Amino acid sequence: MTRQATSQSDTSRRMSVQDALKLAAGHQSAGRLAQAETVLRQLLQQRPNHPEALHLLAIVAHQAGKTNIAIELIERALTINPKVAVFQSNIAEMYRRVGNPQRAIAHGEHAIALNANSADAHNNLGIAHYDIGDMDGAVRCYDKAIALRPRFAEAISNRGNALRNLRRCDEAESEYRRALAINPSYAEAYNNLGSVLRDLERPGEAETAYKKALALRPTYLEAQNNLILAYKDLKNYEAALAAGQDALRLMPQNADALAYIGAIYVDQKKLDQAFDVLRRSLAINPAKAETYNMLGRAFFEAAQAEKAIECYRKAITLKRDFADPHNNLGNALKEFGKFDEALVEFNAALALQPDLIGAYVNLVDAKKFHSDDDAHLVAMEEFAAKIETLAEERQQHLHFGLAKAYDDLKRYDEASAHLMKGNALKRKTIEYDEPVVLGYFERIKEAITAEVVREKSGGGFDTRQPIFVLGMPRSGTTLIEQIIASHPSVKGAGELKDLNDTINSVKDREGNQAPYPEFVQVLSGAELAKIGEAYTSRLDMRAPGSPRITDKMPSNFYFAGLIHLALPNAKIIHTNRNPIDTCVSCFSKLFAGEQSQTYDLAELGRYYRAYHGLMAHWRRVLPPGAFLDVQYEEVVGDLEGQARRILSYCELDWDAGVLDFHKHERPVKTASASQVRKPIYDTSVARWRNYEKILGPLLAELGDLGR
Repeated sequence: MTRQATSQSDTSRRMSVQDALKLAAGHQSAGRLAQAETVLRQLLQQRPNHPEALHLLAIVAHQAGKTNIAIELIERALTINPKVAVFQSNIAEMYRRVGNPQRAIAHGEHAIALNANSADAHNNLGIAHYDIGDMDGAVRCYDKAIALRPRFAEAISNRGNALRNLRRCDEAESEYRRALAINPSYAEAYNNLGSVLRDLERPGEAETAYKKALALRPTYLEAQNNLILAYKDLKNYEAALAAGQDALRLMPQNADALAYIGAIYVDQKKLDQAFDVLRRSLAINPAKAETYNMLGRAFFEAAQAEKAIECYRKAITLKRDFADPHNNLGNALKEFGKFDEALVEFNAALALQPDLIGAYVNLVDAKKFHSDDDAHLVAMEEFAAKIETLAEERQQHLHFGLAKAYDDLKRYDEASAHLMKGNALKRKTIEYDEPVVLGYFERIKEAITAEVVREKSGGGFDTRQPIFVLGMPRSGTTLIEQIIASHPSVKGAGELKDLNDTINSVKDREGNQAPYPEFVQVLSGAELAKIGEAYTSRLDMRAPGSPRITDKMPSNFYFAGLIHLALPNAKIIHTNRNPIDTCVSCFSKLFAGEQSQTYDLAELGRYYRAYHGLMAHWRRVLPPGAFLDVQYEEVVGDLEGQARRILSYCELDWDAGVLDFHKHERPVKTASASQVRKPIYDTSVARWRNYEKILGPLLAELGDLGR
């Protein structure tokens, strides 16, 4: 090896400068970077200021990942000869790569001044403008590059990137397809095409594009990461998680893949897993705004609104032009009753992304519309004029947002039309097995009879801590909880899944999940007590040491009999409201969680009758005082009288502060968050009459309950 090196050195000394440059260039183009560097350094020993040798050595250093050294070498070359366009163009790209786009732009402009016909220089200058957020400037540069070289696939794809950033997504799609027509093996263009197809809400086509990119380059990490998102958009979570594992195999310290997996877990409400992977992602890349935004969503779903707000603010600090955390922050602030601050955030989100239609659904709940020319209403109406161009999920959001605005303005016929359309669209997306659901009500009544209650009573876990507030959604549960939670001895925990999760954890003798309600018939008193203790342990974690805690999950009405047996000293408050008003209020909401029975009026009516029948069953089989019926309309008509009655039932001393429930600053996560921040009002009583024209299917199913 030593003799070979000596021979090469002797040979290079005998070469002319041009021969040495040619030899080095041959090594460089073949990827033999060490040999190229050896030839060039020997040449520079003889000619230290040879600009072409310095430039070629810079190219070699850049290819070897030593871009800072490369920049120093070209700077030396430019001090000798500043009028070489390729020197200026290449150093421009190197400055861009090391994160100095302003220097890149300065050198790129020098390159073009020296050679206005260099398509590469125009393309590189466009990339630098893109990096500083000057998309219009980037498009102009790409246009010049393409004019000089019409089949310049890279510049065409880059132009698509700038157009996508300008939210001119249809044009961007055309550019990516044009680049691919020129170069069908262009993996980056397929990846870019997939991303704009996701923007255009065509995730199935995006999936195909990402797979083509990966077929061309199986180790293409960005395309693999993006494939996770396409599957997530398609709600194909199993495939998304599998794609995430593939991405982690390509790069175990893959912060983006971990963040995307975390987003899937948030969608699936698997919050423990979500927190784990999102925190791992931030440990790798602590400056990723999107990950903080998703961590905020996980905290929000976990009813930790304060921590969610911290994460959203961090995301905004890291990325000022990121609309989604502003929208999410608005939702979190709304929970605390900070509606003015929430509106600021919703407006900020829409200023950054005017087509973020989901923000309008959140915004309309935080304000009252008073004028037909309200700017937000006008914007929603403009989207409505082209609604067929929107994806169906965005159409849903728009219909529900417009319905709320028109309701405020007492334009009930228009509100009705949008409610019908929005609910129909939402219903299409739901798998609702009505016979199974209605059969569940019958199973409960058959399994937990008066005889079973008498036989199983007398045991359970001895605690007075829980106060259950249950009933149909939109029946006043939030109002009643807010009144109780305004008492100094009570912590309001909101809508908890703790009881449902506890029930799902009950095992049969073989260790399998025991089916509710049938397992109630075979449990011993000690086993019922274990259920009560397990639930109370979960509840106490919400507010350690608090003497009383409310659980306002409306659907706990399924479990009233079990609550009485497992937690005999717990208090249960059942809220009632006019059946038609309750159902119309449900029909007017696009719920954050699934309320699958609420998006079709006939199904909603049948569900309400089944619920009503179950509550009548509980009144028959449970002893007097097992739960307290509270009528929403009576609370509206006599707040103090009903508040005294509720507190007395809960064995709480009277506290006049509960009458100012709307001033209590605890977070309220519910579709009724805005209502409970207002003093008591009666405008929701008999509200259904405004929508009577569309309620035929509901009234037919409610029958005598609707009279």
